[in-house]
Amino acid sequence: MTAPHPLVTRARSLADGLLAPHAEQVDQEEVPTSHLTEIRRSGLLGLNAPKEYGGAGAPGAVLRETAEILAGACCSTWFVQAQHHTPVLTLAGNEGPARERLLGPLARGELLSGVAYAHLRAYPRVPVRVTPERAGWRFDGTVPWYTGWGLNDVLLLAGVTDTGEVLFAFTEAREQPGLRASAPMRLAALGAARTVSLELDGLWLPEEAVALRTPHERWSAADRLRTVNANPAVFGVTEAALTLLDEDTAAPLRARLTDVRTRAYALADGPAPHEHLAERLALRTRASELMRTATTAAVVTGGGRSMLLTNRAQRLAREALFLMVQAQTRESRTDHLRSLTD
Repeated sequence: MTAPHPLVTRARSLADGLLAPHAEQVDQEEVPTSHLTEIRRSGLLGLNAPKEYGGAGAPGAVLRETAEILAGACCSTWFVQAQHHTPVLTLAGNEGPARERLLGPLARGELLSGVAYAHLRAYPRVPVRVTPERAGWRFDGTVPWYTGWGLNDVLLLAGVTDTGEVLFAFTEAREQPGLRASAPMRLAALGAARTVSLELDGLWLPEEAVALRTPHERWSAADRLRTVNANPAVFGVTEAALTLLDEDTAAPLRARLTDVRTRAYALADGPAPHEHLAERLALRTRASELMRTATTAAVVTGGGRSMLLTNRAQRLAREALFLMVQAQTRESRTDHLRSLTD
């Protein structure tokens, strides 16, 4: 039997020793900086970063397994740190001016980054517009969702230019001229992750802050290939719910979980990411429905106690609701709704 990757071992240790024991308390408060300090120290923030910049360069299977472990233990903490991996991948895969300045600190966990780009999926509506100004770029508009406010050091902000180009640039994750945050939103789940909206009114960023410039259609095509796949966090929350069930109830659900996960990950690891898109999407939907079934079964098993805000089953059920719509696209929403009405 192959020994687990060291980062999988560290993720499991953090999950069992720190995250899971405090998950209900965190859910009702906010992700503590002490949790994030331990994640920084663990090396998990450099999972997908190149080794030459201080990262682990871990394979996709390790990224997925650590995501399952962290999300199953404390979904709020997982979600804050999950934001970090997109900025790392963006810098690693492009030669933008910000790469040499920021990739190393992000890979080593010296900086924790958030992201503000989901609004790009609203195109041709443009919630955030970018215009050239003074040898740099001006951002105007509204970012509807930004997670980790007050917890992140920097944020990767995206907008669209008048020529239909997507531009990503880094700035400090704090209020500054041209950038104002709302109060943290009261959410049914993952409120502890400190999600706000951002108002941009002439935020100016220099050219050296730019991480990526690319036509929107090219970015959108790449985003579709990412979001069509099943989210490992969904499997992690499902696994956590199954531990709350008796074996007679859990066994058939566990078999379905193994089947869906095996098929989804085989496609994710396959040599042709542009193929089998309908099957990938169907597996994403099946994974979400299985998570809903497992977390509902956990609530039913717990009975009236499941209505307590301190109850694990109830927390997992709310987290499942969140994961059903996280990184949702028109395509995934349509497929999921179709599955619910068939």
